[in-house]
Amino acid sequence: MAPFRVGVSRDFLDGDRNVWGDIGLARLDAAGVPWQYLPGDVAAFSPHDLAPYDGVLFAGSAVPASAFADDVPRPAVLARFGVGYDTVDLDACTARGVAVTITPDGARRPVATATLAMLLAVLHNLVAKDRLVREQKWAERTNLMGTGLNGLTIGLVGVGNTGGEFVRLLAPFDVTIIGNDPFCPPERAAELGVRLVGRDELAATADAVVIMAALTHDTFHAVDAAFLAAMKPSAVVINMARGPIVDEQALIGALTSGGIRAAGLDVFESEPQTSGIERLPNVTLAPHSIAWTSEMSLGNGNSCIDALLAVAAGQAPRFVVNRDVLTQPAFEQRLKEWR
Repeated sequence: MAPFRVGVSRDFLDGDRNVWGDIGLARLDAAGVPWQYLPGDVAAFSPHDLAPYDGVLFAGSAVPASAFADDVPRPAVLARFGVGYDTVDLDACTARGVAVTITPDGARRPVATATLAMLLAVLHNLVAKDRLVREQKWAERTNLMGTGLNGLTIGLVGVGNTGGEFVRLLAPFDVTIIGNDPFCPPERAAELGVRLVGRDELAATADAVVIMAALTHDTFHAVDAAFLAAMKPSAVVINMARGPIVDEQALIGALTSGGIRAAGLDVFESEPQTSGIERLPNVTLAPHSIAWTSEMSLGNGNSCIDALLAVAAGQAPRFVVNRDVLTQPAFEQRLKEWR
């Protein structure tokens, strides 16, 4: 039986240093699975990049349809280090018998914790108060009274894996939680203590709109000018999911006109470019990295390693996002190679 070969995308490296720290690669060594970093750091994979490997652990590289060719070998599994897969052509992967996995178990708690940190920073005007100290303007602190979390209504756009964890972190606070998610079963929402509502009611009712949905055709610009116009002037928007879920120009308009009080963003519509929102005084911003901690690195890494080792043992991995691939003859045949 041929060995299962793993490639790790080179965007994990800065020189010889893995910028993410420990991502669990020693487990591959312990299991006797050979692995190496890909020779080049590429924005999008090509057939040549993927051909030497049976499994690839990757972070930022895109997986377009052109990553595969009929006459070139391809991996059986692509293990995405994270939960977003909007740069992966899932239909192309499924057609080629390639499973794509994500890491909800690794990202769930770190992203939920970071979301709570961002929400509290925005409510307490943390960045503005930091600026007052640096500029020696202590006398202006009375102009920056914050808003306490207790007693607020939190509106979740997306009540999935990470959204549910965020709800659990809110348990010590006296908050009311409403949510909009067409895929959340009512019984799960009830178990979490979340009341499911329509988008219009969520916009009009929430003191803080917290976006934790996946980016899909349906969620693109879900928070648009009409949504923002329906919000309370005292409300805030927190986006920890994907930038294009929020119409950034509409958000700038709402922030500058007083339509809403403030926003906290870890994601933007056209990363790494921003649209001028960074010049506003009532925003708290992070470069899509507020959840980047050693906890998330190892959690995401271990989840990816779990997926790779499962396929290396001839088993279907967990957290496959293109579920139809599991019944594809091409994928089933690949699994048989390692049983």
